[in-house]
Amino acid sequence: AAQGRSCQLLTSSQDGEAESRAKGNPMSKSKISFNVELRERVGTGGSRAARREGLVPGVLYGGGEDPVAISLKRNEVLKAIETGHFLSSTATLVHKGEQQMVIPQAIQMHPVSDQPMHVDLFRVSRDQKIKVEVQVHFIGEEVSPGLKKGGTLNVVRHTVELLVPAGNIPESLEADVSELEVGDNVKISDIKLPGDAEPTITDRDFTIATIAGRTATTETTTEEGEEAEGEEPAAEADAESED
Repeated sequence: AAQGRSCQLLTSSQDGEAESRAKGNPMSKSKISFNVELRERVGTGGSRAARREGLVPGVLYGGGEDPVAISLKRNEVLKAIETGHFLSSTATLVHKGEQQMVIPQAIQMHPVSDQPMHVDLFRVSRDQKIKVEVQVHFIGEEVSPGLKKGGTLNVVRHTVELLVPAGNIPESLEADVSELEVGDNVKISDIKLPGDAEPTITDRDFTIATIAGRTATTETTTEEGEEAEGEEPAAEADAESED
């Protein structure tokens, strides 16, 4: 039961790698904070009661502690969603003077009203390493020789999953394409990562983006069109053979 529980700060139980995953847009330096209350009623009935009071029901779990049913203020949740990075940055829960760092895990939205219905939050500490997807931001497109010659930026990965301390998640990763020619690419080794961060994919130097040539695409399309023109429809061919 939630009664009598508190949003406790975690200590030694938080060390090591967390299996928490966060996804979304690039981080922002703006801080997300929620003033929460504990929910004595759990389950569907308790969630509905919270929503009737203008609150968003949620669950706080992880960090070696039991799950705790909580309620968040709807306006604070909406404000967090509007930042565009609700699911990709840490937030602070405040309850009776205590603070707890969390990483949002999931949010359920109403299919019609698009209002928040439920949130899942995972306890973390600043030094605890978590898996988080950070968006890649491309710079130098306006001066890239390959793009100036008519090439196109083919983005293979819009985000990169990193293993990084929760308190030091980068806002975004910068991929510089300013010197790339057609046929060149940007790999993860070309991107500067924070010293305490590493990609979760470690068995290869994976590609982030390439500069593709439009000429090759045009030639391929033309060849396919010529082949199609030279082929008789199957029905017409059969009819002619019968004549």
